[in-house]
Amino acid sequence: MSNVVPLLRPRPAPDAAARATATVVSDLVTIAEQLHDIGARAAFLGRPRGETERTVQMVLDAVTSIERALDTITDGGDYTPF
Repeated sequence: MSNVVPLLRPRPAPDAAARATATVVSDLVTIAEQLHDIGARAAFLGRPRGETERTVQMVLDAVTSIERALDTITDGGDYTPF
């Protein structure tokens, strides 16, 4: 029976650093999506216009910071963790 070829081979476990990076990337994407929603909701709070504009701008600045962090972690968006 030496001519039997196994069809399933165990795949090696992903690197722990790759898992940790993938988790951070996933968390940052979730936060960015939540901040987009918060910015949209903040625009309709009925607050004075200047206050609303500053609030929304600060939320958008936070989104920009998170997107920059994602670009850094993913080497410009080209990231395959496994």
